[in-house]
Amino acid sequence: MFRPKLLFTSLAALALGACSPQDPQAVTSAAIAKSVILPTYTRWVEADRQLAVSALAYCQGKETLETARADFLHAQKAWAELQPLLIGPLAEGNRSWQVQFWPDKKNLVGRQVEQLVVAQPQIDAAALAKSSVVVQGLSAYEYILFDEKPDVANAEQKAKYCPLLIAIGERQKQLAEEILQSWNNTDGMLAQMSKFPNQRYADSHEAIADLLRVQVTALDTLKKKLGTPMGRQSKGVPQPFQADAWRSQSSLTALEASLAAAKTVWEGVDNKGLRGLLPAEQKPLADKIDAAYAASLELFGSTQRSLTEMLGDDAGRQQLNDLYDSLNVVHRLHEGELAKALGIQLGFNANDGD
Repeated sequence: MFRPKLLFTSLAALALGACSPQDPQAVTSAAIAKSVILPTYTRWVEADRQLAVSALAYCQGKETLETARADFLHAQKAWAELQPLLIGPLAEGNRSWQVQFWPDKKNLVGRQVEQLVVAQPQIDAAALAKSSVVVQGLSAYEYILFDEKPDVANAEQKAKYCPLLIAIGERQKQLAEEILQSWNNTDGMLAQMSKFPNQRYADSHEAIADLLRVQVTALDTLKKKLGTPMGRQSKGVPQPFQADAWRSQSSLTALEASLAAAKTVWEGVDNKGLRGLLPAEQKPLADKIDAAYAASLELFGSTQRSLTEMLGDDAGRQQLNDLYDSLNVVHRLHEGELAKALGIQLGFNANDGD
């Protein structure tokens, strides 16, 4: 007797469900994946394709060292922009180490590159993929093009290092293409951040929580990348060779690119970022985070010298301290007030125990 009524009630509920506004966290997760993360990964792939072409052209004498270095810096910036977006496949299986090896406290990059060019003078990308992660990525590429020891301005030296340079360019291109492909697969990250539940996330709140965790870890890493060479972990003694891009003197440029990318996750496109999930009564917090990003990026924009140069005098060190403090404000706001406002338990940080 009651079944028809129950069936009608169920159908009515389904119809109402279909008409109800979409889950804002699901909308935001999908929007960040499609409009922020995917375009950044695509730019990374394009930069690495250019890096592979550049290595070959440079080694064939069709490109200058200056152009080869510029192409490296472009690839490094594209990688820096991915730091706050290391969610999914790139954050798994040591893949990020295959792109950049940092911290390198014992100059493993220099030592292992030197060993490899002797042990495998005609190495290719396939053999490189089986080698140590230390020599597979941008850190080793930077060493070859910028360090004094390889001295590739000398033709004989250039011939010695070129097979490895070409192999790294090809390896980075392959890795980037694999990651982008896995994002675009039918059940890849783009789909998993757009439709719930799925194998990775039980609901949209889990996806937003994962995004915020990645942000907090990335901001903490930026502090480490600045604080380590400043000597914040070595009793105030500056460690310029512990900067992540000291050879190319581009550490601050990379940090600024990472921070700007984190801001895109916060703002989103068409206000479909983490900021848009805050209720109206949380406007003071949103304004505070806006101001923190603006202040830090303004400080980065006003730095005219390299990190190494700034470590050399009191004025530079003070400027670096101000930069560090500004990053700390952004990090703490995400880790504390933003997490609380979004109802997210952060728990484990990938940098814990470092």
